[in-house]
Amino acid sequence: MISRYVAVIGAGAAGLVAARELRREGHAVVVFEREDQVGGTWVYTQEVDSDPLGLDPHRVSVHSSLYSSLRTNLSRESMGFLDYPFLTRSDGSGDPRRFPGHQEVLMYLKEFARVFAVEEMVRFEVEVVKVCLVENNRWKVSSKKTSDGDIVVEEVFDAVVVCSGGRYSQTHVADIPGTCFLFSSF
Repeated sequence: MISRYVAVIGAGAAGLVAARELRREGHAVVVFEREDQVGGTWVYTQEVDSDPLGLDPHRVSVHSSLYSSLRTNLSRESMGFLDYPFLTRSDGSGDPRRFPGHQEVLMYLKEFARVFAVEEMVRFEVEVVKVCLVENNRWKVSSKKTSDGDIVVEEVFDAVVVCSGGRYSQTHVADIPGTCFLFSSF
């Protein structure tokens, strides 16, 4: 088997398991994660968008869709990975319910990343801004540190796996004829 250099965008549940499986197959993997921790949509913040409709192009955008009392609508048995079940903690800590709160899911994902050494592949606080197909069917990934957004780094990969829920954080407002609102294109 030929080892490939693979970019995984997003360190949520899908990105973590994709990275683990790719490495198991012998590939060199880099995971790009915009936030400072793994967990993706399961990372809760009390912050909210400064402009929920997305009209202000300079708004402070918050990439989370959780609310503080959120519980899963799937059981632990359904949510766990086949070879790493989502069990209640034997020490009694955490949320023992079959349909746990979001904190329990985040702890499970963090443990998964630690147990399978996925965290060492993650570049935290790095946002992918562009992915382009280049010569020889390879992919140029342009990224930047979230702390210094002006410096874009370009890197070429053999493959890219997109595991990002970021599309759910971009507000899209319908252009309805007869309304009084002027919207810029997204």
